[in-house]
Amino acid sequence: MSSLVKSVGTIGGLTMVSRIFGFARDMLLARVLGAGLAADAFQLAFTLPNTFRRLFAEGAFSVAFVPMYSRALHGGGEGEGGEEAAAKFADDVLSVFLWVLLAFSGVMMIAMPGIVWVLARDFQDIPGKFDFAVFLSRVTFPYLALVSLVAMLSGLLNARSRFAPGAFAPVLLNIVLIGGIVTGWWLRGPGGDDRIVATALAVAVSLAGVVQLAYLWWAVRRAGLRLQWRLPKFTPEVKRLGMLILPATFGAGIYQVSQFVDTFFATSLPQGSLTLLKLADRLNQLPLGIVGIALGTAILPMLSRHIHGGDASEAQRLQSNAFEIATLLTLPAAAALAICAPAFTAAFFVGGKFTAADGAIMAQIVIALVAGLPAYVIVKILNPGFFAREDTRTPVWTALASLLVNIGINLYVVERYGIVGLAGATAVSASINCLLLYIILHRRGWFHFTAKLAGRIARQLVAVAAMAALLWWLMPVMAPYYAGSVFERIWSLAALCIAGGAVFFTVAFLVGALDKDLVTMLTRRRGKAAQTQE
Repeated sequence: MSSLVKSVGTIGGLTMVSRIFGFARDMLLARVLGAGLAADAFQLAFTLPNTFRRLFAEGAFSVAFVPMYSRALHGGGEGEGGEEAAAKFADDVLSVFLWVLLAFSGVMMIAMPGIVWVLARDFQDIPGKFDFAVFLSRVTFPYLALVSLVAMLSGLLNARSRFAPGAFAPVLLNIVLIGGIVTGWWLRGPGGDDRIVATALAVAVSLAGVVQLAYLWWAVRRAGLRLQWRLPKFTPEVKRLGMLILPATFGAGIYQVSQFVDTFFATSLPQGSLTLLKLADRLNQLPLGIVGIALGTAILPMLSRHIHGGDASEAQRLQSNAFEIATLLTLPAAAALAICAPAFTAAFFVGGKFTAADGAIMAQIVIALVAGLPAYVIVKILNPGFFAREDTRTPVWTALASLLVNIGINLYVVERYGIVGLAGATAVSASINCLLLYIILHRRGWFHFTAKLAGRIARQLVAVAAMAALLWWLMPVMAPYYAGSVFERIWSLAALCIAGGAVFFTVAFLVGALDKDLVTMLTRRRGKAAQTQE
């Protein structure tokens, strides 16, 4: 568990830094643009490359590339043999991958009017909105090719348990986007056209891809790795990677595919709905990114090594540890976000062009989204159980079933419950996907839920209930301060977070919800840190 916690801590800590900058970005965006024409157009333009990034680069490509690269690195022979095999595989992949990315990006940019029409045809009902969305989408789409190369470079480092550079790259994205918002605000001036801000932001998206790629290239070179471009050649290993990527594109990205479905339905609702959904998802993405993505990224190379080494018991132990850590952090996060959603939305986003009415709707969306938060995170843990065995087909079928359920529910609830119903449908479909993945893993004997793990989660739920009761009582007591001055917003949210966290971890410790080995290891790490500081 020590290496897992260390890796998750590295990835999760840097992801938290990124999410903090992302919060700052969205807070500025909400105040500068509000929830109107320009904001909706930018959210759609940013959704396209960002969703493809998660689907292809961080999803399908990473889950297929990392196990194959790890196998070449650790099983390619003795001494330098493994490094040579891994380097050759990486060079071959890069030589093909680069041209595929350029071709795909070019085709998508040419076809952008049709793509935007499929996702947001109702934008045509508002003069200028559709054309502006097409323009912004073309400006932002080069980000996909750039960040896909970033994902490959991150994979090279992840296979060597160097997780920090890849986890830090999104921080650079958010810093550049914040610069874009500030630049656009300055260019627009008082009472100017909001489209100036949206355009500056779109340019910043692609610029951020350049910055991230430069940073990862430097990190790879610093690690002693040298990549070489050559004429593309479809070697047997590259072909195998392609065959793994195709099903993994869907199987690894049900959440991302659902984003396109949600975008389609959201753009049919009143103006501003898409922006409110994306901003609400920022709150949901905070624990998902810190816990889910960190765990999924950390366990994939470790799980691959155990499986290729024939150590099934260690593979089971690793996933059980990851499952326990995931529920320990996401169950209280989901409960706290659901109860405190009005406080978070009012304190973080209400102000400037973002009204209190917008904040109230956004809070309801957050409550619906976080109902599926544990499932979103656990899927990140269960999927590597297939990907590490180079089985990218099975998650396709579970993802397809979940997506069909999502579409079916949306057809019923969107007309009746609007954007909140849409968010709830996403949570339900993610939970179904999670359940199907576990059932298949269990039936194949690859992972099973133990009595020890079940007991630990039951104790966690006791601690969550205690925390929820306290937050339920505190929320109305401090209601006047959530939308007050900056100081009032900060201290009221701090009080909620500190009180809730203290109650949860105190009760969790008393009822035995915390793994003793984990507590001991963390205590030792703190002790070593204190000694170092002395």
